[in-house]
Amino acid sequence: MSDKKTALVVSAHAADFVWRAGGAIALHQKRGWEVTIVCLSYGERGESAKLWKQQGCTLDAVKSARRAEAEAAAQALDAHDIRFFDIGDYPLEMDRAAKDRLVDLIREVQPSFMMSHSLYDPYNTDHMYATKVTMECRMIAQAWGHNPGQKVLGAPQLYLFEPHQTEQMGWKPDVFLDITEVWDRKRAAIECMQGQEHLWDFYTNVAENRGNHFRRNSGGQAGGRNARYAEGFQSVYPRTVDEL
Repeated sequence: MSDKKTALVVSAHAADFVWRAGGAIALHQKRGWEVTIVCLSYGERGESAKLWKQQGCTLDAVKSARRAEAEAAAQALDAHDIRFFDIGDYPLEMDRAAKDRLVDLIREVQPSFMMSHSLYDPYNTDHMYATKVTMECRMIAQAWGHNPGQKVLGAPQLYLFEPHQTEQMGWKPDVFLDITEVWDRKRAAIECMQGQEHLWDFYTNVAENRGNHFRRNSGGQAGGRNARYAEGFQSVYPRTVDEL
């Protein structure tokens, strides 16, 4: 059995993992982890306005374009794997079969940690729904009575990545990750998202601001690490430690 460390990123739409966790994906891959991304939808209805403005655009064409962008971004991040559930967006809805599919993936990956969206998002309920389902499926994956014989899940941390308007979401980061050494990969992945070019500089600024927060919380001018770019996360479950 492989002793590689693994992680799973659950993205409501095909671009979400890029803006919010691209640095974490690239950094952990660089350090020998295997990071799997699952896109529950392509974001074809609600997050593809630029594509829909093209004359003669069709739903299949939008899905194809969004998939190609996400695959290119995953490659830029050197992600281990990317899966597409294609269950539709606006609204994102998952029946029992779709949830079981996510449970199966969680058990297959056996992640040391997982990532998804903020718990609350009044502007995009797909995001908070994805996290609600992720938490539910994490619970099911831990149940010995669900598909007996499969390897059950342990207790991976669930990190909530940064939403678009943090002050409206009740999102409070308690972890900052220095992504400076892989920023070039994240920016390359960002630029794969041709359908949402208006967000490129926005999320560059977010990474710069979180770099400032990393510097301050690591010691600032008294000897903190000079991180230029960082990502923030909010942990859901207690972390077990032997010392502080």
